[in-house]
Amino acid sequence: MKKHSLLFLCFCASVSQLMAVGKKEFLKNKVIPTENQIRYQQQELVAFVHFTTTTFYNKEWGNGDEDPKRFNPYNLNAEQWAQTAKNAGVKELILTTKHHDGFCLWPSKYTEHSIKNSPYKNGKGDIVREFVDACHKYGIKVGMYLSPWDRNHKDYGRKEYIDYFKNQLTEILTNYGKVSEIWFDGANGGDGYYGGAREKRIIGNDYYPWAEFHKIVKTLQPDCQIFSDNGPDIRWVGNEKGYCGETFWSTINRNKLRVGNSDPTYLNIGETTGSSWLVGQCDVSIRPGWFFHSSENNQVRTPSQIVDLYYKSVGRNGVLLINLPPDSTGLIHKTDSTNFVEFKKIIDESFKNNLALGSTIKTSSKWSKKYRSANINDNITETFWAASDKDAQPEIVIDLKKEKTFNRISISEPIAYGQRVAEFQIEVQTKDGWQKVASATTIGYKRLLRINKISASKIKIKVKKSAGTAAISEVGLFLASEKE
Repeated sequence: MKKHSLLFLCFCASVSQLMAVGKKEFLKNKVIPTENQIRYQQQELVAFVHFTTTTFYNKEWGNGDEDPKRFNPYNLNAEQWAQTAKNAGVKELILTTKHHDGFCLWPSKYTEHSIKNSPYKNGKGDIVREFVDACHKYGIKVGMYLSPWDRNHKDYGRKEYIDYFKNQLTEILTNYGKVSEIWFDGANGGDGYYGGAREKRIIGNDYYPWAEFHKIVKTLQPDCQIFSDNGPDIRWVGNEKGYCGETFWSTINRNKLRVGNSDPTYLNIGETTGSSWLVGQCDVSIRPGWFFHSSENNQVRTPSQIVDLYYKSVGRNGVLLINLPPDSTGLIHKTDSTNFVEFKKIIDESFKNNLALGSTIKTSSKWSKKYRSANINDNITETFWAASDKDAQPEIVIDLKKEKTFNRISISEPIAYGQRVAEFQIEVQTKDGWQKVASATTIGYKRLLRINKISASKIKIKVKKSAGTAAISEVGLFLASEKE
């Protein structure tokens, strides 16, 4: 009996220890990103290449009746595209393999409206292949844009076109190696050539079998991220201006979203209690138009303007997608490439020296020893501090040990556990005492705050509201480049 009693006591002790460990482990939210979504967001910067027959007609959208014989980018150099992207810190390039005009940049066996009937390389060219090879050479991930709307195809709006689209989707996902992202446009239905019918074709919300399209993508390319107005991996933010909302939740309810027919304001903010995690992608062109127009050569966004978009996209928990349209010779204009690369140099200069490293940090509470305050400035994004679940408005005080001058603040949440902070403010301690310098709502992957230059010895972060227990992975203080 004594032996059995001893075993029972040991068993109870083991259970108690396991329960104690369980209490110390920080709890994940119900809605969290996948590992692929986290890796995608960590890229921060993605680029578009808009190129088709439209470029040769000096139009934004082709009608579908453009003559393939006009398409002849005699000096095309996909490596120039990839090298420009590489020099600007881009991790992924997305090519418009087929825009709304229906012209295919690869020799699709399902249509004659493609590069095979153009004079480019005597009909033997394949720009998708050149693009992919260039991306591989420069270590850049490959993305493909395939427009569901096709203003050339005679069967658009009918069931037969759905089979055609599936065939083309399969072509680009099987013939070109690994594809990291597939981009589905929300512009669908309207006037077009449609095989000579020249009419308006309006489609309903149930025309595209999105679940079937998604299944094709995930079957052929399991790690490929799918973009559309409603994901399922990456979402549009409701504008083409390159920024997301001041308040921006990665969580959102997909049942409120329809491709081509979603509330832009809702897309631009998201929802605290959203049932799905969709990374926000902020798309914008470096020029007024998405396709190249020589008349816009003096309207290219400046490096400082792109820097501003970086703060309003990446700095608000989004990803910046910027378009670089090649001209009719097949090259990205020098002004576009120069400004884009200069933008990255400015960002690198601004954030190269984190003044918070080496400081002492005190917090009003902690979840456990594992989630200690020192994790906030250890320069390791995977570690983080978490407040006690009883601390509704936790505070973080960073002691810089001496006065330091800064004007940029970076804060990140451990999004693998969800997005939580809904409102916070920043105070700094100067010789005149504590003063408020900034306040904001959401944080997410990264929040960048621009403040007036200030010298301070301590900084305080006050979490005012949060959807669950607050947690912070990194805080950085920086002095921005004068070029900003």
